[in-house]
Amino acid sequence: MSSATLTISITSFSFKKGYPVDSSEHGGGHVFDCRAIPNPGVLEEYKQLTGQDAEVAEYLDKQSASHEFISHTHAIVKQSVERYLERRFTHLMVSFGCTGGQHRSVYFAEQLAAYCKSKFKVNIVVHHREQGVDYKL
Repeated sequence: MSSATLTISITSFSFKKGYPVDSSEHGGGHVFDCRAIPNPGVLEEYKQLTGQDAEVAEYLDKQSASHEFISHTHAIVKQSVERYLERRFTHLMVSFGCTGGQHRSVYFAEQLAAYCKSKFKVNIVVHHREQGVDYKL
């Protein structure tokens, strides 16, 4: 992790299991609903995969709605990160929810993590809640 003071916590989750809890003292951030994007999880060939698998990413990359969603969510987060850095805030939570927390939310969380890593000198923590996967960039 970098020596930056801002940590962006990026979480994927299932709406059926409730919203993620922000463990920071500050609260706030963004929650994005991915359910408007076509769901690869309804197709047999993707049921056992997650948004971290290349096949699911390829499926979602082909959806024009995915590109629009990424463009909008990245712009919103970019604005927050820039202001948070200026104001020396230490934590920003960004969450992506979908039906099962397996395909779309995981994919979009991964996309945002890669974007933030390429654009900002910040600490990034990724948590795929329903997958039991946590890591730092």
